[in-house]
Amino acid sequence: MYHLLKGLHEYLTRKEEFSVIIIGLDGAGKTTLLERIKTLYTKTPGLPPDKIAPTVGQNMGKITLPSTILQFWDLGGQRGIRSIWPRYYDDCHAVVFVVDAEDRERLGEGWEVFDNVLSAPQILGVPLLLLANKQDSPDSLSVEEIRQEYEEWYQRKIESARRGAGDPTDHEHRRERIASLDVMGISALEGTGVTEAVDWLFVRVQNSIRRDDRS
Repeated sequence: MYHLLKGLHEYLTRKEEFSVIIIGLDGAGKTTLLERIKTLYTKTPGLPPDKIAPTVGQNMGKITLPSTILQFWDLGGQRGIRSIWPRYYDDCHAVVFVVDAEDRERLGEGWEVFDNVLSAPQILGVPLLLLANKQDSPDSLSVEEIRQEYEEWYQRKIESARRGAGDPTDHEHRRERIASLDVMGISALEGTGVTEAVDWLFVRVQNSIRRDDRS
């Protein structure tokens, strides 16, 4: 009877675990975001910003929420490291792409990388959240400006593709995903907007297509 009750208790109190990857250009604030999440949701504070070094490979963090465990993978954003990202696509349940909203000079590079992520077939249907980081800076673009910047960049890309041999079906799928894209503003440094982003992930992974595939 004890083992039966113990097994029933473990079944009723078990938490489903979901994998979330955090990607973006180097310097966007991905590791600062992960460490801030650790500070807000675990008993062990994350590293302070002045102790954070550029990520070479990956960093991990796990938080426990009601009925759910979120396992975060912070992946290096340097040009030579981005090739490892697709290795994580098959098993992730959500993708967080972090943009440095203060660094306008690298926005074009960021959109090129982000567009490649959007087109990856492994994550079609997987929740994707675009975070405009560094909202604590007065020089940062707002959420509305970030969305507009990307839409304008993508429109220029479409116009260029029309002069070449672009795939109209691919553009249509991409346009649909862009239309439903959620963009949120955060300051990983100060923690502003971070809990809202985690709440977004918590809700979305519960209803993700990949979760249905796993079950």
